[in-house]
Order: sequence, then structure tokens, then C-alpha cells
Amino acid sequence: MFNNKSILITGGTGSFGKKFIQILFEKYQPKKVIVFSRDELKQFEMQQVFNEPCMRYFIGDVRDVERLKKAMYKVDYVVHAAALKQVPAAEYNPMECIKTNIHGAQNVIDAAIACNVEKVIALSTDKAANPINLYGATKLASDKLFTAANNLVGDRKTRFSVVRYGNVVGSRGSVVPFFKKIVANGATEIPITDERMTRFWLKLEDGVNFVLKNFERMQGGEIFIPKIPSMRILDLAKAIAPDLYTKVIGIRPGEKLHEIMCPADTYYETLEFADHYVIKPSISFSYAVDYEHNAIGEIGFPVADGFEYNSGTNPHFLTVEELREMNP
Repeated sequence: MFNNKSILITGGTGSFGKKFIQILFEKYQPKKVIVFSRDELKQFEMQQVFNEPCMRYFIGDVRDVERLKKAMYKVDYVVHAAALKQVPAAEYNPMECIKTNIHGAQNVIDAAIACNVEKVIALSTDKAANPINLYGATKLASDKLFTAANNLVGDRKTRFSVVRYGNVVGSRGSVVPFFKKIVANGATEIPITDERMTRFWLKLEDGVNFVLKNFERMQGGEIFIPKIPSMRILDLAKAIAPDLYTKVIGIRPGEKLHEIMCPADTYYETLEFADHYVIKPSISFSYAVDYEHNAIGEIGFPVADGFEYNSGTNPHFLTVEELREMNP
């Protein structure tokens, strides 16, 4: 469905954006691919790798709706990946996080509607479910904005959906590069926030493929959640540095012991499909949607009362060996 189409990705110079564009070119023949981001150096470095004739690089910030409108002219699909994501940084700079993650989300919505974009998928996070930190709270607000945006389109074709998933292996600023740097610097111990901590764990290419597939599945208003394994932080430390001791340093501001992707409070809105879940919108739209039957014919079923998708109670945990294979 991406052949001969124009695709724009906000925050396109990040870990997700690079992998998304790589896989996009491996599988499809797009008409145009637009990277929209605010860092000129990262764009320059990315141009050395992705320099196909259909590539376009736009310097811009999601806080600037007029620049977004110019970038989205005649664009078919948008992936909204731009965000301020570091939990401690958001706690110390709350208004900056709000400007990018909430105001920026609304700007993406407004620009997509103005430019008659066909489909928009916004990337979310497990931290948006029952949030306890500002980053999670802003992404929850963003999720609500993108869901409700389907009521703003009128007779236009534009549809908005959300993809929510957990920690991505090796993404920039995440725990794996941090642990590897400690090992490379000759440390004798690995700092652990809490020995009980668990996280959902996802390879970057799997996250990209999930987003691509959901462009086919989406009808507008859904939150898509993949079925993925969990990992224990102690197992990750053993996988990366089996010969080092661990030192408990305490949970950072805004962190949880376990992450949630489908809260128990929304079980009555949650559908289970073969390899993913869908949280239906809590509001109705001006058009009727049967979310139990998606756009490619897959069928979902309501989950049990009180169902919660939690990294600590997930039936699938990665072993140390599996974690080592995922983090060569």
C-alpha cells in the first residue's frame, strides 16, 4: 500500500525513523519520503545513508503548525514519531515536554486535516497507560487528541490511530547502550534501579513492521498494542555483563517497577487479536466502525473482565540467552 505514495515521518532522524525508512525502501517503492525534524546535523548525517531521489529533508519543529502544513502538502501517510521522551528530563522541564508532546500532537492533527492526509499513526508508549510521570501523562493526552481527531475531519478522508508499545532494544538513550557504555569503560558493577523491575521488550524492526501493518488495519480511533515479551532488568544485566556485580541505586523520578499497555480500567474497550490488542475509542464518531473486524479481515474478541496487560505478569519472559541474542 506504500508503493507510489508520499510518506512523512516527524522526528524522522531518531532510531525509529531510520529503521522505518530502511524497511520502507526494502519492501516498497514510495513516491516520496519526507523526514521532518529540527536537528540539521542529524539530517545531514542521515542524508549520507538515505539519499534516494525520492527522499526529502525538512528542517522544522512540530511546535510550528505552518511549517508542518508546508511539509505535508500532497502527503498520503504520516507517522508521528517526534517527542521529548526522557522521563527525568520531562520532570525537570515540564512545559517543554508539554509543548512538544501535546501542542505538537495537535499541530500534526491540524496540519494533516488541512492537507487532507489519508492516514496518520502516532507512536505512543506503555508509560501512557496509568501514567505516573509527566512524559506518560503527555503521551496519554496525545493519544486522546489523536483518537478524538477522527471527529474533526468532517467529510474528509483523513483517519487517525495510535500505536503503543514498550521499550525498544538499543534505541538511543535507552538502557542497553547505557549498560554497554559502562562495560566498555571498564566498570566493575552495573547500576540497577530495582531488582524487581520488568519491561516490555521489542526489537526495533518488529516495532516498524507493526506500524506498517497497522496502516492496513486501521479504521480510525484505535490504539494498537503488540503482543510482545517482557524482560527482567537483572536478566538484561546478566546478558550484557555476566561477569559484573549489580548495584541497586533506586528508582529514578517518575519510574515504575512494571509497565502496563492495556490497563484493567479499560478492559471493556479492549479487543484481543491473534498477535495484538486493540483499545477501542471511548467516544463514538460520526461514522460507524466495527472494531472487531479490522480493515484486512482479522477478527478480535473482547478480553475477560479486569484484563490487564502488564510487563510483570506477562506470560512470556525472555531468558538471559534470548536477551543476549537480541543484544549482540
